Amino acid sequence: MKILLINKYLYPRGGDAVSTINTGKLLAKKGHNVFFWGLKHPSNPFYPYSDYFVDNIDYNEAMSIKQKISASFKIFYSVEAKRKIEKLINIVKPDIVHLNNFAHQISPSILYIFKKYGIPTVMTMHDYKLVCTSSAMFADGKPCERCKNYRYYWCLLKKCKKNSYFKSLVSTLELYLHHDILHLYELIDLYISPSIFLKEKIREMGFKGEVVYLPNFVNLEEFVPEFKFNNEICYFGRLSYKKGIDALIKAVKGINIVLKIIGTGPLIESLQLKVKNEEINNVRFLGYKMENELKNEVKKMMAVVVPSMWYENNPRTVLEAFALGKPVIGSRIGGIPELIKEGKTGYLFTPGDVKDLRSKILKFYEDEDKILEMGKNARKFVEEEFNSEIHYEKLMEIYSRVVRK
Repeated sequence: MKILLINKYLYPRGGDAVSTINTGKLLAKKGHNVFFWGLKHPSNPFYPYSDYFVDNIDYNEAMSIKQKISASFKIFYSVEAKRKIEKLINIVKPDIVHLNNFAHQISPSILYIFKKYGIPTVMTMHDYKLVCTSSAMFADGKPCERCKNYRYYWCLLKKCKKNSYFKSLVSTLELYLHHDILHLYELIDLYISPSIFLKEKIREMGFKGEVVYLPNFVNLEEFVPEFKFNNEICYFGRLSYKKGIDALIKAVKGINIVLKIIGTGPLIESLQLKVKNEEINNVRFLGYKMENELKNEVKKMMAVVVPSMWYENNPRTVLEAFALGKPVIGSRIGGIPELIKEGKTGYLFTPGDVKDLRSKILKFYEDEDKILEMGKNARKFVEEEFNSEIHYEKLMEIYSRVVRK
């Protein structure tokens, strides 16, 4: 089978990119002809047909009014993306297209091309973009469902997009145009949700497309577990407010456990300043770590903490920690409780509740035998439920169903 995988970013930047790349590797290993398509970027590895990739636009860069207007029109409808994908389709002639994250820089204008050539399409949802203008369903420091049943105007009223009226207006118009006027997302044959929570939540929010459940997977051969540990816990991932890292730092203040924070993001400077000003001596900022460096750090930990404040989908952080033999302390929110089995593979706590989080962290400090037991349980859980063979079989069932349809 010839499969075209589409994602904006095609280097390890975020869970959507990692999942897309790993899916491609798995399919290629099973003998399929796999092609990738997305944005041009200097961090991309070599990809055949990269000349047909779309020019990248960084919407966080400073732009003139003219540049902003031009970039905004590409969010609504990208002629460049549509033209280039049609050229690529005529060359590789895929049997199926598997879409991932393609909003903004690529836009759903490409969906017309797949329908024109009668190519079946599936889309894995990595966030809430189909029902939320800001993708995260998060505003005012907590989960937000104001856009339920197509009330996207709340994005503009609350300045949900980067606290900017202009960006929020563009995002509001984007969803009204794509959903209510052009009905572009109806051109996708089937949607894949990595978590049961996301599948049910977007239905509550008013989404009417057909959705099937298929969680992320882990290439187990790339994760060698380590059941020994130091008197340390860690967080790894992006440092943004919705990730709840501020509460985590408060929770470890004054206790005899070292917290290592791995990653970078918009909160890095304010978090470092907080630790310095409050003289929190048991917090270490390690910055960004490449894949093997990251795994080596995680292997030293008693546990990994995922203190998210938003509706996490099917966080790879949890699965990768489990694969390395580490239990996880996670927020009781979104898809996280689907992964963490209380007292068996980790502990759950109320999002943002510093006292509750601290009590769960101290449980690890008090019982080393329990840490070892939960780490082994976590690894076994991933081996049995989230391995590549199970994922491949279910993915091929989905592909076959859509192709037959």
